[in-house]
Amino acid sequence: MAWAAAALVVAAAVVLSPASMASASNSEGDALYALRRALADPRGVLQSWDPTLVNPCTWFHVTCNRDNRVTRVDLGNSNLSGRLVPELGHLENLQYLELYKNNIQGTIPAELGNLKSLISLDLYNNNITGTIPKELGKLKSLVFLRLNDNHLSGSIPRELTKISSLKVIDVSNNDLCGTIPTSGPFEHVPLSNFDNNPRLEGPELQGLATYDTNC
Repeated sequence: MAWAAAALVVAAAVVLSPASMASASNSEGDALYALRRALADPRGVLQSWDPTLVNPCTWFHVTCNRDNRVTRVDLGNSNLSGRLVPELGHLENLQYLELYKNNIQGTIPAELGNLKSLISLDLYNNNITGTIPKELGKLKSLVFLRLNDNHLSGSIPRELTKISSLKVIDVSNNDLCGTIPTSGPFEHVPLSNFDNNPRLEGPELQGLATYDTNC
């Protein structure tokens, strides 16, 4: 009978282990739950974000692909406040991070530069401070970068000029300084997308002006 008791112990371990370790084994669910903990959510839009589930693909405002990997987070205009978290950098398949028109504060985590699949980063109309991380220059799939209507300071990272896919850049209504890049994707960005940055000078003149003047 000893072998039967041992078999029951093994069976119990097999049954219990996935449930007890679900959150720990799912870095994407953990990353999103870290975001939930860092945000105040008066409307309860994140109520379905339950860390005990196997993966976050059943959560509202989260979209996944066929492999149950997170590809979209849609939380625009949701009356959220709080801050962004570095754990978001674990969402390797994320294509759309939509957090516009909230009351998010704090800085943009440099870890967002790890989102190699990101197509759209929409953080406009918040209260974000600090600088634009140069690590965003690693986002080689990025098409839309909208950071307007925040309180960002510092210069526009020249690393962004290396993103050939970038089509839309808007950093208006911040407190940026220095000059405006003119190479790469910036060649075709309207100057209005840089408006209302009192310390931001005009387009850089290659060889004639340093880019960080007035910074």
